[in-house]
Amino acid sequence: MPGAGGGPRRGAAAPSQRARRGGGSSPMAAAWRRALRAARVPCRGACAPSSSGSASSSSRDEVLQDKRARILSRGLPKQKPIEGVKQVLVVASGKGGVGKSTAAVNIALALAANDSKKEVGLLDADIYGPSIPKMMNLKGNPELTPKNLMRPLKNYGIACMSMGFLIDETAPVVWRGLMVMSAVEKLLRQVDWGQLDYLVIDMPPGTGDVQLSVSQNIPVAGAVIISTPQDVALLDARKGAEMFRKVHVPVLGLVQNMSVFQCPKCKHETHIFGADGVRDLAKTLGLDVLGDIPLHVNIRETCDSGQPVVISQPQSDAAKAYLKIAMEIVRRLQVPPA
Repeated sequence: MPGAGGGPRRGAAAPSQRARRGGGSSPMAAAWRRALRAARVPCRGACAPSSSGSASSSSRDEVLQDKRARILSRGLPKQKPIEGVKQVLVVASGKGGVGKSTAAVNIALALAANDSKKEVGLLDADIYGPSIPKMMNLKGNPELTPKNLMRPLKNYGIACMSMGFLIDETAPVVWRGLMVMSAVEKLLRQVDWGQLDYLVIDMPPGTGDVQLSVSQNIPVAGAVIISTPQDVALLDARKGAEMFRKVHVPVLGLVQNMSVFQCPKCKHETHIFGADGVRDLAKTLGLDVLGDIPLHVNIRETCDSGQPVVISQPQSDAAKAYLKIAMEIVRRLQVPPA
């Protein structure tokens, strides 16, 4: 009601004040109000709290959760096995330069050496820095099958595929993420792997697009994390292990690489990168240590020459370390369906 003298009621704002406070004269304010009204959940019946109201709210929450789950399930790619491949094993590291590719090559060779009946393949998923062609002493372009699939190059009994077979050795790959993921998809799906018991995938460092693409598109039997014992490498190794857990890939264990250096003259041992850092991390994460690989010049020289130590020096301590790690991996893998 108007007050005495016909003026506005005390506390009521004048029309000009209402406009300045976001009244109906502003088109933008009106648009915001419409958007807010549209976003509101209608209140059915009395809005006072009641047992029936709580039940209705709980029911709505369940409906929203189901809807959200359906949307998320549509957004995630469906896992599809690689034709002819029984089990996929990924060899990964959070940090680059810890010897992951060297380990992947020797683990693949050790899997085959431990059981001659097993067929093993090796996929180089490091699009930017492929190492498998040099380490496995392979060159050339893959041939195409009548089905237009690439045929892997083979050496030491291991079927290999790498981006390095498709580009010049010195040519950089300057691609954005989507192109890299497309290339990984082609290396997984457009290759005639034949019949493999194990496909070892040498992953790039980090926890990015390639790791997610591989983990979400194909069933992975297990992941092996490679790290040196130094603190900087362990920080990223932990991130790698946690990432695989989040995408529901079993982490089979950790490998402590470059664990100790033995002087070739006096035989004195030095822990250049620290001692037992990977073992401490494994305890923290509740994981196993699959083995230790020493820092030895023969491991580097043999891979650089395309004759990995498991093949060229099978009786050496380094080769025996890889053979033991391969045995530990097989022990932890689930038996594939017949």
